[in-house]
Parts: sequence; structure tokens; C-alpha cells
Amino acid sequence: MIVRRIANSLIGIGLLGLFICSNVFAQSVIPIDPSLKPYTRTSGISGKLDSIGSDTLNNLMTLWAEGFRKYYPGVKIQIEGKGSSTAPPALINRTAHVGPMSRKMKGTELDQFEDTFGYPPTVFRIAVDALAVYVNKDNPIPGMTLAELDAVFSKQRRRKHAVQITKWKDIKIKDPLAQSTVSLYGRNAASGTYGFFKKIVLKNGDFKDIVKEQPGSASVVQGISKDIAGIGYSGIGYKTSGVRIVPLALSDGTPLVPANYANIINGSYPLWRHLYVYINKPPYDSVSPLVTQFLTYIYSKEGQQIVAKDGYYPLSANDVSEELKKLN
Repeated sequence: MIVRRIANSLIGIGLLGLFICSNVFAQSVIPIDPSLKPYTRTSGISGKLDSIGSDTLNNLMTLWAEGFRKYYPGVKIQIEGKGSSTAPPALINRTAHVGPMSRKMKGTELDQFEDTFGYPPTVFRIAVDALAVYVNKDNPIPGMTLAELDAVFSKQRRRKHAVQITKWKDIKIKDPLAQSTVSLYGRNAASGTYGFFKKIVLKNGDFKDIVKEQPGSASVVQGISKDIAGIGYSGIGYKTSGVRIVPLALSDGTPLVPANYANIINGSYPLWRHLYVYINKPPYDSVSPLVTQFLTYIYSKEGQQIVAKDGYYPLSANDVSEELKKLN
């Protein structure tokens, strides 16, 4: 099922450089579906587009905005990425035209939207992400099980690892790192990445109080790159030369699986997810020309090339076709 789903599967533009990680366009580029169509400019597109939501998607939204404005220089695009939980209220209050999220809306968020408008928001899959577990580049750890990861971050250890992991020697790391206390980095509760990791790895257990909650994905990776004892989680698009991505195993005795394109496609890497954009589209009504063309650009050959170059995984032409139908 996973294989089929995937295989078929406050910034102004002038502040672009402040939000793009050092790895943008530096990673190996994933090939995109050759059936994807190039974007074609259309006439009459103008105005302002506001995006409020996921920090994980800051880079992608900014790069898409920059690419889109090459076709429409007069369009103004404002992007704010403070966490997925900021997208639903922005759409409800009409302070955003698009709400990027690294998770699906919760039931309470959907209820609030429907209570306001009488219909649900429209959701678009825009890319695939592997949630990566990062350590410092000089940390020799070969990999971890999900139970070990749970024992590192969670109070309850719902995956039943035998002991709490507090020092690197607890997972067989030898000197000089062995006696060092594991230094935990994570996101705050406003983040969809926080919620995804909590649900999948911790089985909705509680994070330890010592987790250093960071305001953004890049901050997690930056902290670990300067902390030899550090470990944390973030989107795979935020990898830099100062960190390593830890291969993961479902349980003891099962293979360690690196977070790469092949393992996302075959479903063997356990921490993958779709990334989303939500919009307010009344039933039986069209979306504004500006929003329509911006989403059309995202799903174009050029838009999905940006996905791949930014370190995420592009959608297939079949998936793109399914998503574009929602604009009609």
C-alpha cells in the first residue's frame, strides 16, 4: 500500500536568503517523473498571495515563490512559517490564501473550519518527506531501533525498551562519547513535525523535559552540528555537512534502513510522510486565478524539480493529476 501511494505518488521574497538552508540544491538530485508537464505562463495573473503555516515547508514555499515570480514579477508573495498549527486559524481568519502543513489537520481544526464556513478545507499533497534523525557528523552510531529512539526521547517508553537511554554508552557508543549525556533537540508543539514524531516514534508518549525545543527545523540541525552529544529530528531537506542521518530499524534483529529515495519508495524506511497545502475552496466554486496558477506551478515539471533539489521527494505524474483535479 505504501509503495503504491508513494510511487504513484515573516518572509517576503526579498528575504529569501535568510530562510534557505545551506544544503539547498547541494544534495543529490532525485529524478522527477518525465511525464510531468512544464509550466506555461498565462495572462491576467496579479495581486498578493499570503502563505502561513509549516516551518518545514519554508524553504520549498520560498523557492516556489521565487520561481513563480519569474513568470509574474508583479505578484507579491508573503511567506510566514512558524509551525503547521498556525495554518488552520490563518485560513479561518482569511489572513492566508494557502496554509502549508507538514501533517494533516486535526479533527478539532477541521471542525473549527467547517463551523466557520460550512464546508471542509481542500487539501493538496505537494511532496513526500522523510523525517530524519540527526546526530553530529562525528558521532559514530551506526543506527538505532525505534524502541531505542523512543527510550531516548520519551518518558514512558511505550515501545518497551528495557531502560531509559540517558548516556551514549546506553546504546553501546564507546569512548570518548560514551559517558556524555545524550543532548536532545526537537521542535515545539506548534510544529507538525513534533506531532508526527510523537505519534509514530513515541506512540503518543510524552517527550522528556530536557528536550531543547527549537523554533524551526534549521535550528534543530544547527544545534546538533555544534553539539557532539546531540540528537534530534527534522525534515530530510534540512541536512547539512555538520550532521549525519541515522539509519533506523523497526525492531531488534531487523535491518537498519537509511533514509533515501529507494527506501521511501519501497516503504522500508519507517518515518515518511506527505507534505500538504490547504486552501479555502467553497464547493462548486473556482479558486482565485492567482492561487490556481501558484498550485499549478507547484505541480509542474519546474515545481517538482525544486522539490527534488531541496532534498525532498517529488510526486509522480499520476499523483499530480489527482491533485490538480481538486482545483476544478
